[in-house]
Amino acid sequence: MATPHSKVPRWLVFAWALAAVPCTHAAAQTSKPERINGYAEFRNGDTLIVEGQRVVAGPGAIVSGPKISDLSSVPLGNEVKLEGKRNPAGILIASRVETKPNGTDKTEQQILAASDEAEKAWVDQKMMFEPGDSGQIKKIGDLLESGPYVERARKIIDRLRPSYVPAEALRVRVVQTDQWNASAMANGAIWVFSGLMDEMDDNEMAIVLGHELTHYTHEHIRQSQGKSGYTSILGTGAALGASLIKSKMVQQAAVLGGQLGLSALTSGYSREFEDQADRVGLRYVYQAGYDPSKGPGLWKKFKDKYGETDKITNFFTGDHSRPTERIKNITQQIQLNYSTPPPAKK
Repeated sequence: MATPHSKVPRWLVFAWALAAVPCTHAAAQTSKPERINGYAEFRNGDTLIVEGQRVVAGPGAIVSGPKISDLSSVPLGNEVKLEGKRNPAGILIASRVETKPNGTDKTEQQILAASDEAEKAWVDQKMMFEPGDSGQIKKIGDLLESGPYVERARKIIDRLRPSYVPAEALRVRVVQTDQWNASAMANGAIWVFSGLMDEMDDNEMAIVLGHELTHYTHEHIRQSQGKSGYTSILGTGAALGASLIKSKMVQQAAVLGGQLGLSALTSGYSREFEDQADRVGLRYVYQAGYDPSKGPGLWKKFKDKYGETDKITNFFTGDHSRPTERIKNITQQIQLNYSTPPPAKK
């Protein structure tokens, strides 16, 4: 015989069960204190989304920042630092929140200019390339500026981007190659390889592109550069252009500049930033109506293709967690934040 819940989706039963608990968001803080740094990116009712996590203000919470009175007045796009504990539903109950507008300093302006130079070199030549040995350029693949691949990638990115990021800030281009790769620049240029798109459905591509979009929104290139890395970045865009000049001396300089800074202009982030991009990218996926539960299966594909390595050099080049560890982390995030289906697609 049918039970009262036999025809009701399991996720809805779970939501009813949470709603029936006779306590407020802050009543059952059982976890250890947590600190997170990120950006205010979405607002769902009284819940603010920061660093991919759901956040509400606890009783007596201290919320500080220019023209800020409480959590509901934090503008989307602001930098946010907070302390709090999670309740059993996985929501962070904030006890202290500090926020300020996200500014642009001189260093960031110069990194943006270097990214613009590199992007222009690739677009002008209608291909992605890197300086090779003996002053020769190494072609990675032709650029596709239109067609099904481009339309698909741009549609996914447009759905993923937070509302505080204007559509015109992002440029999505497809590189025609069998390789699996995707990367993002500090200036909003996002590159995706056609070989990767051939093997992924839209939910999986959303997870890939959400990860890359996070590198842009969270300014990982600026944050990750020490003095030496910063110096190499500034010459990389010019080096890519110089590699096309028929001068042995200029070409040799281009090889050096490209080897030092090209990966830093696209990917090549620390494990901390790569793991953050996984977490925040899942939130972009969920808010856009895609399925974040595809994350573990996506990484199983890469594990099968590349093995259990510290670095997957053809995909998200950087100091990533090993695939098995990454699958574990993503699974934990799904359980913590995405037990209910995503909202309706935009």
